Amino acid sequence: MSAFPLSAKRIVLADDHAVVRMGFRLLLESAGATVVAEAECGDEAIAQFVAQRPDALVMDVSMPGSGGLAALERLRSQSPAARVLMLSAHEDAQIPSRALKAGATGYLSKSARPEELLRAVASVCAGRRYLDPALAGTLALAQLSGEDDPVSLLTEREFAVFLHLAQGRSVSEVAASTHVAPSTIGTHLYHIKQKLNARNAAELALIAVRSGLIDA
Repeated sequence: MSAFPLSAKRIVLADDHAVVRMGFRLLLESAGATVVAEAECGDEAIAQFVAQRPDALVMDVSMPGSGGLAALERLRSQSPAARVLMLSAHEDAQIPSRALKAGATGYLSKSARPEELLRAVASVCAGRRYLDPALAGTLALAQLSGEDDPVSLLTEREFAVFLHLAQGRSVSEVAASTHVAPSTIGTHLYHIKQKLNARNAAELALIAVRSGLIDA
């Protein structure tokens, strides 16, 4: 554990599962880092980052409210130098690609080994880009043939809304959690359906499952 240069590094953890945060905290602190704050949603993650100014924010992609990707976009607009390691339980190509485009410093699958998390956090704290080695090949292939995945047609905002809707949330719920007018979410939904050739929420969910973005 001491092989990773994390001594005195200040970390904010954002994940909606307390047990997961506890595991990450124990692992990081065993390597010398200090977890200065925890958050369980995107809005709280941004607030804690602004308050603590840590060396890195370690944030889950899927959280209540605006979610990790939307929070990342907002945080980077406020703090362009923010160093963020995004985590996800899904090993598809769309989410890491979009996270990196949105300004994430690194991306790691939650299925990675503990030492890989430490390596990723150390890299992000140092300002170096990091991509989970297990996902690098998949991401490279997806970038070469992205047109084969209909979800790749969505803009970043549409993709964020699509993830919410595919998980069964209503337009009003998405609007409330993302602090956007329902009419705006409705417009996004219209374009999403057009681009994905989907007629209803059930078909959106099926597309998300087939793309590996949500569990069946």
